[in-house]
Amino acid sequence: MNNFTYFNPTRLVFGKGSIAQLNELVPAEQSVLLTYGGGSIKKNGVYEQVKAALGDREVIEFGGIEANPRYETLMQAVKIVREKQARFLLAVGGGSVLDGTKFIAAAGRFEGEPWDILSKNAEVTSAIPVGSVLTLPATGSEANTFAVISRNSTQEKLAFGSPHCFPKFSILDPTTTFSLPPKQVRNGIVDTFVHVMEQYATFPSDAPLQDAQAEAIISVLIEQGPFTLKNPTDYNARANFMWAATQALNGVISAGVPQDWATHMIGHEMTAFYGLDHAETLAIVLPQLLRHQKPRKQLKLAQLARRVWDVSDLETAKAADAAIDHIEAFFHSLNMPTRLAEYKIDPADAAKKIGDRFAQRNSKFGDHADLTEKEAREILLKC
Repeated sequence: MNNFTYFNPTRLVFGKGSIAQLNELVPAEQSVLLTYGGGSIKKNGVYEQVKAALGDREVIEFGGIEANPRYETLMQAVKIVREKQARFLLAVGGGSVLDGTKFIAAAGRFEGEPWDILSKNAEVTSAIPVGSVLTLPATGSEANTFAVISRNSTQEKLAFGSPHCFPKFSILDPTTTFSLPPKQVRNGIVDTFVHVMEQYATFPSDAPLQDAQAEAIISVLIEQGPFTLKNPTDYNARANFMWAATQALNGVISAGVPQDWATHMIGHEMTAFYGLDHAETLAIVLPQLLRHQKPRKQLKLAQLARRVWDVSDLETAKAADAAIDHIEAFFHSLNMPTRLAEYKIDPADAAKKIGDRFAQRNSKFGDHADLTEKEAREILLKC
């Protein structure tokens, strides 16, 4: 196991009716910028619960944060924050709203060009405090420092993270997810699954506890995912999915182990060029990336096959193949496509555009930090 420092200050408030605790969690007598997405919170009762819990605090609303939060939109909120001197940001929605709000928090206090936070890894030295009410389990953004932001003018999708952007608290009420469209639930399950794989499907590092925790999350997703899709108001199933999504990316299973994130890097570019949902890109890339990188990943893949799917084949290569096949079958069980052709995208076109983007950046990525545009093209051609 590698050396690590683990720190996570986010208070997690879980369960039915927990939105009412906003009154205790949000500082009193401070102006609050309330951020949300397309307005679904005004249809499912969440907005009314939030407003009631905030009481007579001054609340400034900013809606319209996109599924892939856009820099152009978020900078409008940054302007409001600066003009109104908002002292606290409350994100109500899914991971995209949370990601966007983290960027608003950082950019609101940033001296200089805010895009540098994303494009030049400019240091974030301070951020406006953020809290969240999660309504779509998927990204784990409710309990980590990370955010991914898109920019239309440059067709880029870039990430940043800062300890200053940890949410002060996150409220997780599974009942807020009951009205989600099946596609969003499907996407959330796949996103969570791939988050685990990025931290697990690397190479052995003598970290049995982290391995077991990752395998447990995957097992819960396989068991609860299809069930909660078919039974959206089953509280226990939705609660288990919601908690799994948080545990997948709060830093616990990544502590002291190698990580990959190549699937995400390729997937982000696919969203930037073709507009696919984030989870849709991950479902396309992951199986083919695992097949491409099987010689390096087969020990962990074989372990996964034996422990999660009870694959009895003792030959490592065959067990690894079985794991990849099971992963792809799981995605299909959620009605998630795993090929570019199903979105009418030419693999050769994707390989060229995304490969060229990585070449321009001289990108090197993956769990060995040695994958380049060459490997990205090869993987995409198989997608």
